[in-house]
Amino acid sequence: MITIRRGGSLTDEDHHLLAEWAALCAEHVLPFFENASPEDTRPRDAIAVGRAWIRGEVPMRDAHKTAFVANAAARELPDPARFAALAAGQAVAVAHVAAHYLGAAAYAIRAASASVPEGDAESARLKELGWQRKRIPAHLREFVLEDQRARNAICWGVFTG
Repeated sequence: MITIRRGGSLTDEDHHLLAEWAALCAEHVLPFFENASPEDTRPRDAIAVGRAWIRGEVPMRDAHKTAFVANAAARELPDPARFAALAAGQAVAVAHVAAHYLGAAAYAIRAASASVPEGDAESARLKELGWQRKRIPAHLREFVLEDQRARNAICWGVFTG
């Protein structure tokens, strides 16, 4: 199956690869959430649901609903934890709209930046951006980088660098 999306078409396989990359990005910063709310499993569960969707075990509608559950976990938390939960919500939302993969990456970068003193935020941002970029599926690298360039302004400028 081919999905028509902003910028062209996307195969199911590529959609799944983007969903996995989004899950990796969210999972990388999940400790910020889990340190702040160790009893709350909603973001981790959302990432697991996203991966279950990739494997064909969860319908898209269920995955989409789970995004709202992860986002609700973000309420009233310090920025690193809040952004980590939002990254998980965006990651599972990729099942519904593929473009959410950039939201997962952007929120993960914001979580990393917010986790350090203000003077170290830029270094943390660049470190997280570099970590993410090393894990972009090889044949989707240019696709993702172009999407990051095109949508950088609405993603808080986190993809510059």
